[in-house]
Amino acid sequence: MSSPYKAMAILLADTSGGETLHPLNKHRAKAAIPFGGKYRLIDFSLTNCLHSNIRQILVLTQFKSHSLHKHIRDGWSIFNPELGEYITLLPPQMRTGQDWYKGDADAIYQNLYILERSKADYFIIGYGDHIYRMDYEPLIEFHIANNADLTLTVMSHDIDTASEYGVVGLDENQQVSRFHEKPEKPWHLPGEPDKTLISTGVYVVSRDVLFDLVKKDQETKASTHHMGEDIIPRIIRSHRVFGYQFGGDKGRVSQDRYWRNITNLDAFFDANMDLLNAEPPINLYQPDWPIRTYSGQYPPARTVPGLLGNEGISINSIINSGSVISGGSVQESILFHNVVVEDEAQVQRSILFDDVVIKAGASVQNCIIEKRVVIPNNMNIGFDYDEDIKHFHVTPAGIVVISRSAMEKFQ
Repeated sequence: MSSPYKAMAILLADTSGGETLHPLNKHRAKAAIPFGGKYRLIDFSLTNCLHSNIRQILVLTQFKSHSLHKHIRDGWSIFNPELGEYITLLPPQMRTGQDWYKGDADAIYQNLYILERSKADYFIIGYGDHIYRMDYEPLIEFHIANNADLTLTVMSHDIDTASEYGVVGLDENQQVSRFHEKPEKPWHLPGEPDKTLISTGVYVVSRDVLFDLVKKDQETKASTHHMGEDIIPRIIRSHRVFGYQFGGDKGRVSQDRYWRNITNLDAFFDANMDLLNAEPPINLYQPDWPIRTYSGQYPPARTVPGLLGNEGISINSIINSGSVISGGSVQESILFHNVVVEDEAQVQRSILFDDVVIKAGASVQNCIIEKRVVIPNNMNIGFDYDEDIKHFHVTPAGIVVISRSAMEKFQ
């Protein structure tokens, strides 16, 4: 079923670069980072488009995009071009010059040639590395009902950490009265001194308005060519800019009101650990809103006795297909595909990507372990900060990130 609105989605996937999740995005785009035992970050935004019946999607890519392109090819080749459906990957085309994308507004500007050829009346603009579920159709309906030029999706947020986001002020009609990208001192909501309103980075823009805004932004010499930093603050007096409350009661998605922008490794770790709560704050189990991804043809996961006779144990963990716990113990952890935990090995509160092997007698806790890493027999990681930091990347919260290159000295 197609959308009743002529809408196209533009998903921005690492158009500005940066390595805020280093070393996890040393060799892959942030949007392609594995999450939750089987997904990639990009799957959440793409799923929102799919279930919102938006079947024309542009994914603007730039840095380290091979694994992202491969994942979308393998897991998302489901649309029918004969019905006008598609996902198109757009690295910089150099149509407007020799520059790579300099920001999200510039990325859109560089692809105006394609946007202008579309028949879309409205454009949903979002990011490929945010974790949330949202039905976009009520957002478009709100945009149309208010005769808006631009609509931001907004949500309440703790004021202590709001300086990482765009902070929004609304009047009684939900029209944006002020906007500041990453302010040092965010203002609070009326009567709620510990809360403010932030933009989630999901926008609806009317066709002609978008084209005009990004063209004028190119003519502004002082612009950094970003929506939040340049365009939105500049137009709230001259255009009809509204705020749509994220997680309202309209739409087909069950309202868990969960939204995360994975800004650093600790946020990534915490978002994964959220899934292990007795009642996870994001609902991945809504039957008519499944998160789509690519899953290979792996055998079932299982726990089996090891060679020493120890039972394989899994407690409050996510264990994906192909993984075998053979006489080891896994607690409060997330195991991706084809992970092996051998005799008397212990995994506690950790995330293990595809094809990780924890050899007999080894122990890891509070770790993120990259794909194809082998932890040698009887090695302990995550128990001694001073020792861990000599060999691995350790986050401010003490999470140890183990890459293949860091393990070479132990092989």
